[in-house]
Amino acid sequence: MSPLAYIATIIAAVVVLFIWNKLPVVIVAMATALALWATQVLTLGQALSGFGDPAVIFIACLFIVSAGLETTGVTAWAGQLLIRGAGAESRTRLLLLTMSLVAVLTAMISVNGAVAALLPVVVVMAVRLKRKSSQLLMPLVFSAHAGSMLALTGTPVNVLVSEAGFEAGVGEFGFFEFALVGIPLLAGTMAIIVLFGERLLPQRNGAKMPADLSRHAKTLVEQYGLADGIFQMRVRATSPYVGLSPSDIDLSSFPGVQLVAVQEGESAAPLRRTLMDGDHMLLRGSAEAAASLAAQMHLSFREDAPSGQGEETLFNRRSGLAEVVIPPRSGLVGQTVFPGMVTDSGDLIVLAMQRAGAKIDSGNPKSDRSGIALRAGDTMLLQGTWKALDLHLSDPDVLVVNSPELVRRQAVPLGPGAYQAIAVLMGMVILLATGLVPPAVAGLLAAGAIVLSRILTVEQSYRAVDWTTVILVGALMPLSIAMVETGAAQLMAEGLVYVIGNAGPYALLAGLFMLTAILGQLISNTATALIVIPIGVAAATSMGISPRPVLMSTAVAAAGAFLTPIATPTNLMVMGPGGYAFGDYWKLGLPLLIWFFVVSVFLVPLIWRF
Repeated sequence: MSPLAYIATIIAAVVVLFIWNKLPVVIVAMATALALWATQVLTLGQALSGFGDPAVIFIACLFIVSAGLETTGVTAWAGQLLIRGAGAESRTRLLLLTMSLVAVLTAMISVNGAVAALLPVVVVMAVRLKRKSSQLLMPLVFSAHAGSMLALTGTPVNVLVSEAGFEAGVGEFGFFEFALVGIPLLAGTMAIIVLFGERLLPQRNGAKMPADLSRHAKTLVEQYGLADGIFQMRVRATSPYVGLSPSDIDLSSFPGVQLVAVQEGESAAPLRRTLMDGDHMLLRGSAEAAASLAAQMHLSFREDAPSGQGEETLFNRRSGLAEVVIPPRSGLVGQTVFPGMVTDSGDLIVLAMQRAGAKIDSGNPKSDRSGIALRAGDTMLLQGTWKALDLHLSDPDVLVVNSPELVRRQAVPLGPGAYQAIAVLMGMVILLATGLVPPAVAGLLAAGAIVLSRILTVEQSYRAVDWTTVILVGALMPLSIAMVETGAAQLMAEGLVYVIGNAGPYALLAGLFMLTAILGQLISNTATALIVIPIGVAAATSMGISPRPVLMSTAVAAAGAFLTPIATPTNLMVMGPGGYAFGDYWKLGLPLLIWFFVVSVFLVPLIWRF
């Protein structure tokens, strides 16, 4: 067989396997790269060159930046603003705010990252506002697709077309240059959804709606009887407690107050040294007894923690709560615990225990300290820094009722590291917008800053990367190289030009849009772009026109993945929570795809001339 025949066979097999959807996409992608080498269409170095491509490195870095924003509560903060601003009355305002937020976030951190971050927020918002999740989730995803055209970082396809422009000799696209079509695309998308979405979308909820954890802390402190009478007091330099170890503190002369824990002033972690000015004592008791203790022992109520409110004192930006259950055969069964006890790790405090839903401490400070032997089924309320909760609750001796990470993401806006994460994001955007460094360098600097600032550990950053997308792009990039080197792209371009005849460049854009849009509904839009980009560039060269409008038109067509749930991972991501069926997507997707066609074929050439 000739190289052209091999290329045609490989492309046909790739499309069929993607549509069949029985094999993991990474297997199909890797098989494609290996097939190009096995048929000697490419050398081994060429077949695997995509994994070292700067565009692939940049895409991987975007996932790490996205995870940093989510972990630090930046997206939770944005979601809470959304809920407060939207209200329950106006559907239009709710949709406009939701779509605007996801579009802006998508432009910064990609479609997958933005939808993954906001999906739980929007589902919880649907529950709170008593709206059907199907009316909100598809608009969320479709406006994210439109928002991906606002900036270079919106989607891997933007990076690919920008790189293709550079290789074609017409220059890369600027960071915000995509917004010239992105803004009209988003405005039209929002108008269609607001005007027709309610009739075109089903009225359903997902089979399994996630729990609303935004009031998790309030529920826990009420259940364990800590809603009132919890005080966090700062130790002054003149306090007689300065220089004592936590075990030496004696509150026997203050019968109305009980010492729960002593915390470091900087980290809010359990104190492992002697007390110093600025450390905090966590106390439980009456307000009068706490005030008397503060006056006599030179303590002060923290200004940023409402006195007596357990929810705010125990659950905040620095520290959180976790409820754990003692399972059968746990190594903790029979061990003695008491309120205020520090766990073996030295990082968590036992605030309270319950057995069969009832408190099992006596309420007397002395007998509390005598301890209670744990049994299977007992529950404990633990308090500590968010980092300590994440680190130590993977212990097989306990079962965590609600993941602290999920709770933090929903309930703690702008948590530790949030401002650093925002600064990293802004720094990356500035580097990309000004072109001071290549995109891959900007991404690596941003991802490195996320790790060095301890927002994510190295292990967490590995987990943050969507390796399916990275492998898909890296393994299919050589297909684009093979199409150019074997002349397949040129041959397909000539065929497309022949079919179009003398209809002109507008017909070329229409033909490429139809090809991209149809393939994009069946296989990944990134994979589609990798197939279509060399065809478009070759066709533009054959017709003697600039490849820039052709490339931008291809990017718009690739973003119009609306008609099927398998078109993009995000379409599939909302299928369950939204209660959607396969046939629900095209009803709203078709009007949006028509709008994308109008922008791609008629508006793009007005901005980037042939």
